[in-house]
Amino acid sequence: MHVRRNSTTALTKGTVAGSSGGASGGASVGGAAGGAAGGARSDEGADGKDPSGRTLLPVNKNLGNVKAEHGAHPSMAFFQNRSLSLVDMYIDTSEPTENVGQIQFSMEYNFNEMTLILRIMQAKELPAKDLSGTSDPYVRVTLLPDKKHKLETKIKRRTLHPKWHETFYFEGFPIQKLQSRVLHLHVFDYDRFSRDDSIGEVHIPLCQVDFSEKNNTFWKALHPLEKNKCGEILCSLMYQPSTSELTLTVIKCRNLKAKDINGKSDPYVKVWLYFGEKRIEKKKSEVQFCTLNPEFHFTVMFDVPWERIRECQLNVTIMDHDKVGRNEAIGKIMLGKAGSGTSETKHWSDMITKPRQTVVMWHRLKPE
Repeated sequence: MHVRRNSTTALTKGTVAGSSGGASGGASVGGAAGGAAGGARSDEGADGKDPSGRTLLPVNKNLGNVKAEHGAHPSMAFFQNRSLSLVDMYIDTSEPTENVGQIQFSMEYNFNEMTLILRIMQAKELPAKDLSGTSDPYVRVTLLPDKKHKLETKIKRRTLHPKWHETFYFEGFPIQKLQSRVLHLHVFDYDRFSRDDSIGEVHIPLCQVDFSEKNNTFWKALHPLEKNKCGEILCSLMYQPSTSELTLTVIKCRNLKAKDINGKSDPYVKVWLYFGEKRIEKKKSEVQFCTLNPEFHFTVMFDVPWERIRECQLNVTIMDHDKVGRNEAIGKIMLGKAGSGTSETKHWSDMITKPRQTVVMWHRLKPE
């Protein structure tokens, strides 16, 4: 990833370069996730210095949107055939479990420059993290799935209603690639003597943003950081109406919660077929020992008549095998008309509307 910035906060990865009298330049780091060409730079209208006092360089802001010459706007094409893996994991319409404030930001896309322009404006009603009854908030910005390259705003001291007004430029992203990414904004409270505290975060799948609009300004509620992360599961569904065959394949998991004292788990898959609230049939995979990122490629098939497909559900649980004690659940999902989350329900719906096609999707595991 190529990064150029004029911000008051140093990159988490990479080196900031510049001098007080410079007119161009900044910081650069190499290599984007997946070999994609893309980068980011940041500028702001503050004092041009980061918290350590380094002087940073101004950036040219002369960017604008253009329309496609023929037909629909190019940002709309993505919706016709988009990836259903990463972005669907973060499509979440649920309310935060507690009020940790809101953040305001705007986005636009320059089609000539292939550049996403992100402006972090302000936040309000943040919780107090310091004994003084205030916080020292800043925002960390990433474009998932790339977690290596991060940008940060300036730290605003002793306030629960910070105003940043900083601009970040993510350069070299074709619209199709950009809309398979998820914008992650994470607000932290800076602590000089210990680890910075998480205040709240928000995920924005960029496929949900209409980049044909020039003014996409949002207020988004921050969500507290999940304390009970169980990991993620990649699975596929397919239904054959002619043979009444429902096929589930659990492909792999990642970042599972460790259950053993060695910091690992011994995971396996347990699947229950339900009709309504009644358990019908159970199937289990082999155990994958000492791993938090198992690859199962475990396929199960159930006989489900078409007239009953809408009332059935699949309970998919990742278990930790224990040779001595009782096997313990790591996390689970429910696939069905009333799934355990937005992405689970959509996965099931897509399977029904696309018979004889394999539909693959990532899901976040839920605690038991």
